[in-house]
Amino acid sequence: MPAITDRMQFNMFYSCVEHRKRGHEQFVQDHALCYTIEGEIHFQTNEGVQTYGAGSLGLIRRNQLAKTTKMPAANGEPFTSISILLPQDLLRTYSQKHGIEPTGMYKGALCHDLKTDPFIKGFFNSLMPYFDAPDELTEDLAALKTEEAIALLLRHDANLKNILFDFHEPHKIDLEGFMNRNFMYNVNMSRFATLSGRSLATFKRDFQKQFATSPEKWLHHKRLEHAHYLLTQKKQKPSEVYLEVGFENLSHFSSSFKQLYGYNPSTL
Repeated sequence: MPAITDRMQFNMFYSCVEHRKRGHEQFVQDHALCYTIEGEIHFQTNEGVQTYGAGSLGLIRRNQLAKTTKMPAANGEPFTSISILLPQDLLRTYSQKHGIEPTGMYKGALCHDLKTDPFIKGFFNSLMPYFDAPDELTEDLAALKTEEAIALLLRHDANLKNILFDFHEPHKIDLEGFMNRNFMYNVNMSRFATLSGRSLATFKRDFQKQFATSPEKWLHHKRLEHAHYLLTQKKQKPSEVYLEVGFENLSHFSSSFKQLYGYNPSTL
């Protein structure tokens, strides 16, 4: 495999990271089937942090917020992984073609551990040559490989149809609880609105009723409050905290913190 960092081909993503790398906050729009080849990845959702080590397989459910940290292997080998996204239109086509419908609502974890499955690992091994010769992967081939991935998931566990073929969008949920679980994710307001089951206009209106302030002001204050807790109670450093609570850069975090508390976070 050539020395590359990240490469996206259609709905297939290859990642190679030589040093510890924290990803940007992410809105997981489509289900993703992931295989960690070397190193480990820490996948954080509002359910906690799940770690995938070398050789692990996982199905990440769509419509959630997440943070990732990629770690090279202990022996110095770069972190490497392959993920294949499962677009909704292709899943709908597969469901109709094979007459498969969900039989209930899946209520398990946001990150479904697939354990050891030699067939799915063999599938990922079959993708490797396409990242060596990217021009060989056509759109038709990518679609065929995606169908193969779906078939292998259903072979692994037929009940995964309740994840794969559930095409409902998020329903309207309790706004206070949702925001308190997700305030640290640095995504735009439309993402918060979608995941809470609201249009952007309804989200802002409901937010004002619930919190008596705008989402922007509430998020800013909530993130600084949580940062203060991490600095004082967990003894973390500002350089560790600012990304954790949803700020984009350290200088903006430091100036905002001083404006609220009257002193720099570094003094703690």
